[in-house]
Amino acid sequence: MLKFLFYFQKQMQQPIINVENVKKSFRTVKAVQGISLTIAPGEFVAILGPNGAGKTTLVEMIEGIQKPDEGEILIKGMPWKGNEHKLNRILGISLQETWFIEKLTVFETLRLFASFYRLDKDRALEIMHIVELQEKKNAYTKNLSGGQRQRLALGISLLNYPELLLLDEPTTGLDPNARHDIWEILHKLKDEKNTSLVLTTHYMEEAEFLCDRIVIVDKGKVLAMGTMEELLAQCSFNEIIEIGFEEEPGIRLHLLPGVLNVRKNTKPNLFALDVTRITQTLPVLLKELEERNVEVQTLICRKPTLDDLFISLTGRHLNA
Repeated sequence: MLKFLFYFQKQMQQPIINVENVKKSFRTVKAVQGISLTIAPGEFVAILGPNGAGKTTLVEMIEGIQKPDEGEILIKGMPWKGNEHKLNRILGISLQETWFIEKLTVFETLRLFASFYRLDKDRALEIMHIVELQEKKNAYTKNLSGGQRQRLALGISLLNYPELLLLDEPTTGLDPNARHDIWEILHKLKDEKNTSLVLTTHYMEEAEFLCDRIVIVDKGKVLAMGTMEELLAQCSFNEIIEIGFEEEPGIRLHLLPGVLNVRKNTKPNLFALDVTRITQTLPVLLKELEERNVEVQTLICRKPTLDDLFISLTGRHLNA
């Protein structure tokens, strides 16, 4: 009930972002094809899709880096044209890759970017604490690990106390520990500062862990949008049986009770059975395997994921 009231309250506020039927092409490539979405203040939204889906182009238009060919983008009710100074003051941006001056230290780098907003060294020190780089204060940026560089890039995007944070695949290439470190920083921002976030990612776990809503895009279009629960409710199946064999089993898997679809994995003789109820399908499957003396290599029973939804919508894996 509390979650519903929070969501309803968010919808009653003026959106911090309003994207209306936006399109963008590069010569023959239609990068974004009529995307519309609104984001409420304090809301964390993930834009999820495979490489080349149009995620980065969409975010760059929201950031004002690219101009839409058609459609309208409003930030706090304002278009970019004529409001560049105001909007740049409330945005924090972290791109896919950030290049630093290698012979500057972490603290010098933060002070340099802080000066662009006429902020003093105290803000640089505060940000260094927020992104947990105190021990690297005097380290040259060229000597930072991948995770530390990403935390520094995130710190730079936070210097100006942004109301809206736009992060383009901020954890790509990081190890799980470094990725979780950044997630914790973002969660703290949400809880303490009511910061809004637009995050592009192809990590399902990242979108699920961080965000209130998820927008799935592919080939420049929105395929689905909603909370994790709303999205997974769009699956025609409730559960999945993953089963792998040493060799072709000779069983007509699609005829088993409760099986709605059989998907063959990229690995030989590995199948995913989309089923209505595992308890209906599994006993019959196991009985068939025993009678035919078929050896099973792997057997996993699980709930659907966003990747399963993406496959059902496109026929492809999300991370393909």
